[in-house]
Amino acid sequence: MALISKSGTPSLASPYPAGGDVLRGKLAGEAIAAGDICYIAADSTLMRSNGTAAGVTAVGAWIAAGDASVGEAVTGYRNVSFHYGAALTPGTPYYVGATAGRLDTVASIGGTVVVARSIDATRIQFTGQA
Repeated sequence: MALISKSGTPSLASPYPAGGDVLRGKLAGEAIAAGDICYIAADSTLMRSNGTAAGVTAVGAWIAAGDASVGEAVTGYRNVSFHYGAALTPGTPYYVGATAGRLDTVASIGGTVVVARSIDATRIQFTGQA
């Protein structure tokens, strides 16, 4: 298991996504940081995904565009490239990690679907899962 460390503040690296690949109008159900992997909770808030168990909490559907405190609006993206880490190995697959909001190089109990791959040493392509 190797959690991927964020380098600086993760940010959008690809052209602005269109249509269903942008999530707006959701409130953060907990503190969320830029680059956190998230899912939509039953109460329609955005929460950090974690792969500690199979189920909705392990779905890595969105990557947070910026920081948000509880109750603040948060934007999520999928099918985008993101400035994310440092010294990443191109082509490496990433899964929802057992640590909330994080990506891991190894599948977790619930995070069994590849949600991102590294493009180069600093960027990932986040596809997410529907």
